[in-house]
Amino acid sequence: MEKILLKNLDKPDAHKIENYIQYGGYKAFESALKLKPDNIIQMVKDSGLRGRGGAGFSTGLKWSFIPKDPTIAKYLCCNADEGEPGTFKDRGIIDNDPHLLIEGMAIACYAIGASNAYIYIRGEFAFGANRLDAAIKEAYAKGYLGKNIQGSGFNLNMYVHRGFGAYICGEETALLESIEGYRAQPRKKPPFPALAGLYGKPTVINNVETLSCIPAIIEKGPEWFSKIGPEKSPGPKIYCVSGHVKRPGLYELPMGTTARDLIYNHCGGMLTDKPLKAVIPGGVSAPMLTPKDLDTPLDFDSLAAKGSMLGSGAVVVMDESTCMVKTAYIVNRFFSHESCGKCTPCRDGTPWLTNVLRRIEHGEGKPGDVELLESLCTNIFGRTFCPLGDGAVMALRGALKNFREEFQYHIDHKRCMVSGR
Repeated sequence: MEKILLKNLDKPDAHKIENYIQYGGYKAFESALKLKPDNIIQMVKDSGLRGRGGAGFSTGLKWSFIPKDPTIAKYLCCNADEGEPGTFKDRGIIDNDPHLLIEGMAIACYAIGASNAYIYIRGEFAFGANRLDAAIKEAYAKGYLGKNIQGSGFNLNMYVHRGFGAYICGEETALLESIEGYRAQPRKKPPFPALAGLYGKPTVINNVETLSCIPAIIEKGPEWFSKIGPEKSPGPKIYCVSGHVKRPGLYELPMGTTARDLIYNHCGGMLTDKPLKAVIPGGVSAPMLTPKDLDTPLDFDSLAAKGSMLGSGAVVVMDESTCMVKTAYIVNRFFSHESCGKCTPCRDGTPWLTNVLRRIEHGEGKPGDVELLESLCTNIFGRTFCPLGDGAVMALRGALKNFREEFQYHIDHKRCMVSGR
């Protein structure tokens, strides 16, 4: 497949605007400025592009919710927080090809009538934030940002907003709270951001990878985009692969590539040729798959049918040397630490899960602890203010479903089934 999102990754100094333009950059934006905003929204709808941040919602449909009234201020926020463990796809674009993101954001702003755009990036990504600051400065100097862009009458200002490493800021309304200077906690919905978002104004929030798809849709057409991958989840997808594989890294492939093809063909197979034990397909909040599921297409609907989710597209591969009790403990410790504390089921429930998993992992498990974990999951799932608690529960339920005997062995024998210790 022709590379779209990672096409400039290995080109010299692609982060500099002169080289980006030489590689064909900003042509799509120039073309978009000659179209009516509604036509651009329709093109994105027709492409079938679904958000690459996790939820998989139709991008064009989200844009269409924004009110058309030109007297109302509107905003675009790019979610570059990328806090899901195992995920590094957006960072690859930001560090190496920041103008691709800026161009996609500029087109999106023109389509929805926004004159101000924010890139919300984790504070730890200092290198990427500096790259974005420099790229935005270049875009202003070349007339792709600012007033009367390319003589079109369209005005756009763009800013980089650095967060402070809170996982909850990946949730769109907590991200808005953080930009406004408040404690990052999710808002009650409705109203949804499309009507009352940043500073109470209509706002679109999209992921880095989502917005980076936009220039190709404008340049090559929605029909071209819609023919890549499955009909209901079309387009290219960046899979970020880590764990026990020979060639971890970023892989841009058609949406719907199977886990088997990704691991054994593109990633070169298992690191030490030990049998595969489990695969997390979409960041650690996604329930894991087992070897029998390797032929599952990695797209939104196929993974949902398997009881998992594509999420961020972060594929974590584990061989038979992996202890699933320890894995579950580490994952839930992360969710417990990152809970914003707004709602009781998540604030109290995730630490409780972590404490039970800790004692099981450390050989102090008690009879009935597995059932206690299941009961806690039931009392958390669907009862939290945002999906953070649900993510913790889904990951643990997947581990209990597929590897329950390991948890029970830890409790009964006070040691690990895998390592013997």
